Amino acid sequence: MDPNQFTIDGLYKAFEEQGYICEKSLVVTVFLALKLGKPLLVEGAPGVGKTEIGKVLSRVFDAQLIRLQCYEGLDENKALYEWNYQKQLLRIQLQKEGFSSDMAERDLFSAEYLLERPLLKTIRSEKPVVLLIDEVDKVEEEFEAFLFELLSDFQVSIPELGTITARQIPMVVLTSNRERDISDGLKRRCVYLFIDYPTVEKEVRILQVKAPEAGERLSREVARAINLIRANEAIGKKPAISESIDWARALVALGAESLSQEAVKHTLNIVLKNKEDIEAIVREVGVKALAAAPKA
Repeated sequence: MDPNQFTIDGLYKAFEEQGYICEKSLVVTVFLALKLGKPLLVEGAPGVGKTEIGKVLSRVFDAQLIRLQCYEGLDENKALYEWNYQKQLLRIQLQKEGFSSDMAERDLFSAEYLLERPLLKTIRSEKPVVLLIDEVDKVEEEFEAFLFELLSDFQVSIPELGTITARQIPMVVLTSNRERDISDGLKRRCVYLFIDYPTVEKEVRILQVKAPEAGERLSREVARAINLIRANEAIGKKPAISESIDWARALVALGAESLSQEAVKHTLNIVLKNKEDIEAIVREVGVKALAAAPKA
């Protein structure tokens, strides 16, 4: 798709062709972020399809996907650039032993010794880029302020090399699991999108695309049972869409044509990934209710 000539309908169709099932309103928000040249901030619970938006955009626009996975303790050096100290030390050692010609100190801090991290790699790229900044809510406020400045100007200053300005403005997607509030400054810089867990009907459509071998009946039964599990407040971690897909595929692998009580007993660990949540669902909802939910 031509990044300069896409339409809302064209983008919506492209998302569906890439297997990303969503509402038209989501595509409108993505469209506006791209047209306004603003980063897209996507919030929602883990596993609702936030990260996938960046991946889909890279495929739709044939752009390189550069991912910065955020975590507690991430700083500018790890996200932007570092000097290749080992290579620098080797060069110094070779010069001392007479295997290298004379060099000035500035030569050790040339681009040859620069290790690009995701942010600098994005800025220096000559080709279209989708920059995916994943789980931005995990970083400290200081790094968030640095991101705000970077996303405002798309340029960085490296003391030894000077100011480097982006050769083209990348498409930027930031995701947040809402573990903490993002600063107002960063939010104002972005176009905001919230994604909730899918409705039963939407999840059926997703399953038909991602696990077509399950068929319409089993897909609907799985979607309704998953919806019942997510609605229960007793569990600590609600199942993601990927776990719904895994459940449908696991049932097919067992030759199940419907969600029976026996099938639920044997495969509940595909959906819930800790002992406490499994016990809570069995206690609060019951295997029989999960198997009966599709027929209710």
